[in-house]
Amino acid sequence: MLNTYASYQLITRDIGKSLDRVEAQPMVERETEYYLENIEKVKSIDEFMADDRLYRYAMKAHGLENMTYAKAFMVKALKEGIEDTDSFANKLSDKRYRDFVDTFNFAANGETATIFTKARQGTVDKYLRQTLEEDAGKQNEGVRLALYFERKAPEITSFYSVLADTALSKVVRTALGLPDSFATADIDKQVALFESKLDIADFQDADKLGEFLTRFTSMWEIDNPTSPAQTSMSVLFSQPVEYGVSTNLLLAMQKMRY
Repeated sequence: MLNTYASYQLITRDIGKSLDRVEAQPMVERETEYYLENIEKVKSIDEFMADDRLYRYAMKAHGLENMTYAKAFMVKALKEGIEDTDSFANKLSDKRYRDFVDTFNFAANGETATIFTKARQGTVDKYLRQTLEEDAGKQNEGVRLALYFERKAPEITSFYSVLADTALSKVVRTALGLPDSFATADIDKQVALFESKLDIADFQDADKLGEFLTRFTSMWEIDNPTSPAQTSMSVLFSQPVEYGVSTNLLLAMQKMRY
């Protein structure tokens, strides 16, 4: 089995071909064909919800597959739209809902909401990427996290937004060699440590982002080895357990470590 770094590089070396392979999967191909053939026929929120196949496809594309059961929740978000800053979707801290409503903006566009590119090919592109990441995660969760971070990196503007996303914060902690218990530390102290070790602007630079994700996949492999040989290496290089250590002492230890 390929290690985390090699698996991630294999996928991203030619991301276009990787997505093509996903698109060629029989189930993905069938669902995508159905979606493109039928989404423009949807003229209202009620019609959208009535076609469970279309609705599930759209939810998965936006990373909301685990919320497909919450139709009343989604209907409320769609009905209120995003034009009003006090609308339901705008008030939610998770921006995936706002993105979903923006894509299927029945509140603003009425019957024409599904004819736009973002509702058609844009949604298909997101679905393929989500599927690519999910498939990678079945083999190696570290690869999925790296792919997710790479996709979200252009949107990251502060470490507070990183901490608001459990997957993003997991990547940063792993890359810095921090234990999961560090997530319980004071938010401001977590941000201060991140800022002292990383320049958030680097996430907007492809080369520097690549270096960061190389660091992450390497650290992930140490903690989650894919072969027995790497297990022995992880014993040598893994981080000590900081159970019961105070936040201030942990921060001091991290400063000395780096």
